[in-house]
Amino acid sequence: MIQLRDLHKSFGPVRALAGVTFDVADGRITGLLGPNGAGKTTALRILYGVLDPDRGSAAVDGVDLAGRRLEAQRRLGVLPHSHGLYPRLTAREHLRYFGRLHGGSGPALEARIEELAALLDMGEFLDRRTDGFSQGQKLKVALGKALVHDPRNVVLDEPTSGLDVAGTRAVRALLRRLRDDGRCILFSTHVMQEVSALCDRVVVIARGQVVAEGTPDDLRRSTGQESLEDAFVAAIGSEEGLG
Repeated sequence: MIQLRDLHKSFGPVRALAGVTFDVADGRITGLLGPNGAGKTTALRILYGVLDPDRGSAAVDGVDLAGRRLEAQRRLGVLPHSHGLYPRLTAREHLRYFGRLHGGSGPALEARIEELAALLDMGEFLDRRTDGFSQGQKLKVALGKALVHDPRNVVLDEPTSGLDVAGTRAVRALLRRLRDDGRCILFSTHVMQEVSALCDRVVVIARGQVVAEGTPDDLRRSTGQESLEDAFVAAIGSEEGLG
């Protein structure tokens, strides 16, 4: 479970977060929505432990980021918007390197790499350097990095950005599988089709605050709109930043 409580963060005169509070439950896929500049990325970076809030707290499975950062980070699998691959390493070497960073080693780690290669259909390029990989291949390696330590909490920033139809369907199937395994999943997206297809719950952020949360049906009902896109626009109060 992920918990964010009363998060505030400013960058000079710019207020990025102004009291963001929400929970992400186990066994659910929660979508984090909002226009550009709403504060989504800032909230995620605080959750990753990359930024410290000016006020408020973030916790993973009850472990507070402020006091026990490394322990909280070990409980997270993170797919940032920038995949951060090393072009001279193979896909397998990426998974092995990040597995070792999380304390894995020996036959258990090698078995986990093979398991992920099969799960993510990486066998064809597992031992190729990532330089020259397609967007879909890069995403699979980045997902493997996020999952190599078998985390119970998974956070993804726009996981299907740039993918073709087949790649998008594969990512959706993986997220459903992780949810059905009881994992806690939070992902940021601009794509309303992703929300309709995947989300058990949505959290909408605008102007650094949570302006709506609940199931997609809850959002439609509360705004009086039939389509999820229209409900989102009504919740944020404008069409600015729609992707």
